[in-house]
Formats: sequence, C-alpha cells, structure tokens
Amino acid sequence: MKKKDKERRSIFGRLQKTPKWKAEEFTELEYKPTTVKELLTEMKNISELIIDLAYSSIVFDSDEIAEEVKYLEVRMDKLNYDIRMMAMMASRTKEDAEQLAGILQVAEAAESISNAAGDIANLLSFEEKTRPILPKILKQADEKLFRIEVAESSSACNQSIGEIRIESETGMRIICIRRGNCWIYNPQSETHLHAKDWLIVRGTEEGFHDLYDFIIGKTRELQ
Repeated sequence: MKKKDKERRSIFGRLQKTPKWKAEEFTELEYKPTTVKELLTEMKNISELIIDLAYSSIVFDSDEIAEEVKYLEVRMDKLNYDIRMMAMMASRTKEDAEQLAGILQVAEAAESISNAAGDIANLLSFEEKTRPILPKILKQADEKLFRIEVAESSSACNQSIGEIRIESETGMRIICIRRGNCWIYNPQSETHLHAKDWLIVRGTEEGFHDLYDFIIGKTRELQ
C-alpha cells in the first residue's frame, strides 16, 4: 500500500471532520486491502481512545462527544469486517486458519471494548434527573478527565505538543483536540496547538492545575 493511501486511511493524529455516525453506519462496506499490523494498530488505538471519550461524554454531559463515540464504534465495526475479509482471503491451509484464529479473537475483543464504550455513552439518554449523578461518581477516580480551552495569550499557541512536553512535565495526556467543527484523535508529539482549541485531557488534579495555568496564559511555561 502506498504511503499516501496509508495516511488517508488513518484517523489518528490529524485534523478531520468526522461524518455523522448514522450516515457512516449506512454507507456500504467496502473491503480495502491492507496489512494485519495496520488493522490491529488502529483497532488498539480506537480501543484506548473510545473508552476515554465515552467517560468524557458522561463527565461533561456532552451529547456531542457521545456522537464521536458512536462514530468510532461504527469505525471499529468496519475494521473488524476488514480483518475478517483479510483472514478469509489469506487462509489456505489448516495451519493458516489456526494462526489467523488468534488474530480474529483479538479483533473481536477490541470490538467488544468499543461496544461497551457505546453502552457507556448511551447512558446520556437517561432521564435528566438521573444524568447528574453519573459525573459525580466518575469524578471520584484517581485519574480524572478535564476539558480546557487554549487561550490566545497562551505560550502553547502554535507550539507542538512535543515542544511543550506536556506529558513529561505534567503527567497529563491529551486524548483529543476539538478545533472548530473538527477533531484530532490521539494527537501526536508533532501536533500543534492553536488558540481556541478545546483539549480533553486525562491525569491528576495536581497535573491539571499546572497545565491549566499554562494553557490559559497565567504562566509562560510549564513548571
């Protein structure tokens, strides 16, 4: 597969406007030749991201984030379809089938994780009197989810995540970035932050306070 095709396929680390999940769900499945490594890598990345987003939708009481969870759940279904097609086309002998069986089990486990995340996001459909209880419970965890907007006065503007060294300096991990109507899932070290970006981050209260002061421009550098 050409490098350009690989970049177009991946949904991680780059700005993209995700389609509405219902539209994505009803698009025709189309098998695209790729490698097992690429398929399993993306499934692993979605498994990690989708749980964080599912809990974020509850903590922030956000139907919008829940929509992203549903989109990723559909994306996982399509990856699982791809890997099944690959297995059927690659299996020629009993030995081949035995080797591919383990891969299919991993894929099924990843899809189960995404389905569970979808169930979490669906909790937002509860009655209004029930919804406020869930964020209070989730905020008792040691690692918490936070949301913060990059201020125009912040030194973080136009700097890459790697240059700022957010994770090494604060222990906070940026799960995703909301930029206008677009999202960047699993931003990489070379991803730059812009003014008015909304960051969803995970970590401790202490780490968040340090990051918060820096992102809103209260401090000029991370301590």
